[in-house]
Amino acid sequence: MLAFASRELELLAVTTVGGNAPLAKTARNARMLRQIAGREDVPVHAGADRPLRRKPTGAGEFHGEEGLGFMAPFPPKTALADGHGVDAIINRVMEREAGMVGLAVLGPMTNLALALRKEPMLAQRLGPVAIMGGARSEGGNITASAEYNVWADPEAADEVLRSGCDVVLFGLDVTHQVRATDSRIAAIAGIGSPSADTAAAMMRFSEKVERDIVGGEAPPVHDLLPVAWLARPQLFRTKDCRVAVETDSELTRGHTAVEFRETVARGLPHRWVTHADADGVFELLAEALA
Repeated sequence: MLAFASRELELLAVTTVGGNAPLAKTARNARMLRQIAGREDVPVHAGADRPLRRKPTGAGEFHGEEGLGFMAPFPPKTALADGHGVDAIINRVMEREAGMVGLAVLGPMTNLALALRKEPMLAQRLGPVAIMGGARSEGGNITASAEYNVWADPEAADEVLRSGCDVVLFGLDVTHQVRATDSRIAAIAGIGSPSADTAAAMMRFSEKVERDIVGGEAPPVHDLLPVAWLARPQLFRTKDCRVAVETDSELTRGHTAVEFRETVARGLPHRWVTHADADGVFELLAEALA
């Protein structure tokens, strides 16, 4: 919802991927949210329906059977845009000046990995790639050692991290710093716009999941952070690093090994987000949804 509503970002397109829910549902859900936000001008392209090599594995227990929590699905008024999501990424990046188009990757990295395979110059042309994925000190959320988006398609994550893209990773270490407390949800709900009502309802569902399944605190707003960084990077602190992904072991599949020591890593091509201004992130969201 922040991407659709932000006054600080020019949203060129949305691509969907099979991840927390099957592709047919994520493609529908993106168009539902677009319609609620009143942004029918933004094309939505369906992308990859499965990981590069693995079987698709959803997460309905965390996101609801339809992938949008409490929200009942409805048929969007506007159809999907023509063309595959992979081609949409390539076209948007290559038609503009180098470094001017960034990406927020909020699911498995399959679409981006396929785009990098198809267009060898893409990594050099892309701007920053802000990815919700990985974990270091926080362990994992789908297994003891892996975060879901990386675990769902570790080969895609590995290819993206080796590609030379300017990758900024928002792992669980930082997403767990920004939580939808009761007061923050109430403030968003109090705005009264359709987008704000939808965002508040989704956070309420996450609150129930956090309480009933995870047994934790107020829910983290994982996917909000990469978009917030693209809009206001000053709300975050990063540290240069090198990140590698485990692709061989089933026990530690999708584990992200984060190395900050340059002498050991032989270069630090990635950025790991270490700190977020939680109040600032929610202020940004409230401003956009008002």
